[in-house]
Amino acid sequence: MNTILLKEKLQQFFNEDLGEIDITSESSFPSDRKGKAYIKAKESGVISGTSLLKYGYEILDPNIKVTVPIKDGEEFKKGDVVAEFEGNVRNLLAGERVLLNLLQRMSGIATMTNKAIGLLDDSKIRICDTRKTTPGLRMFEKYAVRCGGGFNHRRSLSDAVLLKENHLVACGGIREAVNVVREQVGHMVKIEVETTNELEVLQAIEAKVDVIMFDNATPDQIKHYINLVPSEIVTEASGGINLETLPLYKGCGVNYISLGCLTHSVKAIDLSFLLEGDYHEVSY
Repeated sequence: MNTILLKEKLQQFFNEDLGEIDITSESSFPSDRKGKAYIKAKESGVISGTSLLKYGYEILDPNIKVTVPIKDGEEFKKGDVVAEFEGNVRNLLAGERVLLNLLQRMSGIATMTNKAIGLLDDSKIRICDTRKTTPGLRMFEKYAVRCGGGFNHRRSLSDAVLLKENHLVACGGIREAVNVVREQVGHMVKIEVETTNELEVLQAIEAKVDVIMFDNATPDQIKHYINLVPSEIVTEASGGINLETLPLYKGCGVNYISLGCLTHSVKAIDLSFLLEGDYHEVSY
C-alpha cells in the first residue's frame, strides 16, 4: 500500500474517532500512566493489516513499542496473540478502536478470500475482487484480498475500460462501443466487455477485445463460450457467484472469477484489544 496515502487515511480516521479529546481516558487516570496491551484472536483466520498498527501508533505516539509476531497473509488460530504493545496507556487506548476495526475487517476479507480459493479448488482460475468496496476503504480492502491469496480487478475507473450493460446501451452495442473507445484511449489501456449471451460473446470476439466477461452465466454456459474464445483473449466469470455456488465453477475454463462478496458481504474477524492487568470489584 502507498505509505503516504495510508498515513493520511489513518489520520482522518483518528480525527473522526477522537474528536477534540478522549474524555474517558483523560478524566479517569493520569496522563503518564504506562502499560502493556495485546490483540488476541477469538476465532481462527488469515491476518491482514498488521503494518497499520505500526503506522497508526507512529501518528499517535512514536514512543509506543509495537511487536507483531505474524505476517500479513499468514493463518492464526483462536487464542493466538497477533500483536503486542507497550507505552502510554492513554495513547494506546486512543488508537485501539480505529486500528482494531481495520484489522478485523481486513482479516475478515483475507480469510474469506482464502476460503473462496479453497472452495473453488482450481489452480487455473484466479479469484479476484470487484469495485463493490466500502467508500474510503478500497485500498485496505483490496490489499486484504491479496493477503488472502486473491487478485485485484480494477482499483478505480481509470485503470481500464469495462463496457457494461449501461455503456453498451448508451453506445448502441458492442461493436459501436469498442470502436468509439479505441479512438479515444491509448495502447496501454485494456478493453473488457460484459456479455450475457452467445451472440454478444461472438461480437466481443469479432471486436478483438482484451477481456470478455461472462455475466451471470452458468458453469455449462461458460464451458460452451470458452470453446468460442481465442486463447489470446482473457476470460472472466462474474455475477450471481457466491461461496455456495463457487465450487460448481471448478474446471469451467475461465481465467478469473470476480466475487463482490469478498468485500461487500464479509464478516469481520473477532479480535480483542486487551490492556494487561486486573481490577477487582468491591462488594458493599
